[in-house]
Amino acid sequence: MEDTGVICANNVQLNMTDGRQGKTKKPDWLRVKLPIGESYKHVRNLVDTHKLHTICESGNCPNMGECWGAGTATFMILGNTCTRSCGFCAVATGRPDAIDWNEPQRVAEAIYLMKVKHAVITSVDRDELKDSGSTIWYNTIKAVKALNPETTLETLIPDFKGQPANIQPIIDAAPEVVSHNMETVERLTKQVRIQAKYRRSLEVLRILKEGGMRTKTGIMLGLGETKEELIQTMHDLAAVNVDVLTLGQYLQPTTKHLFVQRFVHPDEFAELREIGYSLGFDYVESGPLVRSSYHSEKHVINGYGKNQWLIEKIK
Repeated sequence: MEDTGVICANNVQLNMTDGRQGKTKKPDWLRVKLPIGESYKHVRNLVDTHKLHTICESGNCPNMGECWGAGTATFMILGNTCTRSCGFCAVATGRPDAIDWNEPQRVAEAIYLMKVKHAVITSVDRDELKDSGSTIWYNTIKAVKALNPETTLETLIPDFKGQPANIQPIIDAAPEVVSHNMETVERLTKQVRIQAKYRRSLEVLRILKEGGMRTKTGIMLGLGETKEELIQTMHDLAAVNVDVLTLGQYLQPTTKHLFVQRFVHPDEFAELREIGYSLGFDYVESGPLVRSSYHSEKHVINGYGKNQWLIEKIK
């Protein structure tokens, strides 16, 4: 661990040794603009009117102003209460509400009204359900595709407890990109993703890829991982032929969540991007404010990231 201080969403610093509080500032590279503008208001109105959940809000995403201002949002299905209690996540944990079988159509209609060319859908974990929510997932993808045939779709899915029978409906529904986040390195997985397993997540990504999906995953930096561990994780992901890798800075949502151990400089993110491409990933999104769905419309295009990287190297 390199730092003992942490940055919270409300800009309060906690000292890990004695719990004292004091004011601090985030690094300059983590400053974001407040959400404003007519496009932002339009998306805000659609989300409220259709009673939709977004990970943009539930996850305290720092890019919400930029994305909503561009008329895009990441929808969260299966409610807004998760059955898991990951140490990094701002989504509420507890006993979820009953399944809303009308939710798939509402999401499809909202995407239609937003007139977006690319949509991202994610969900909470629903471990209490026999299918872990995969039926609603299938219904949502099919509803979105039926009403929005020109819209490309990324689905950021849970691990479905690693059950192939619950992963198969996602493959059958055939979204353009299927993402499942590793979040951290193997050593820290039990601490960061309490009910998840590192090898199980790798297996989910392997099953998806062998099923013909374009696969994607994301890792948070600044939780105490070493560079060697991070590179090993990248090797593990390359071994199961993951197409798209996103790397971003972890930011502590509240004082009850895991501490930030280190703020990773943009130069380090740039170096990791180079390593990722050298390992064969088709697209590597790497930067302090990168989140899973950030610039996700580019991740659909085969070869786009690698070609841009090669052009940069030639220059």
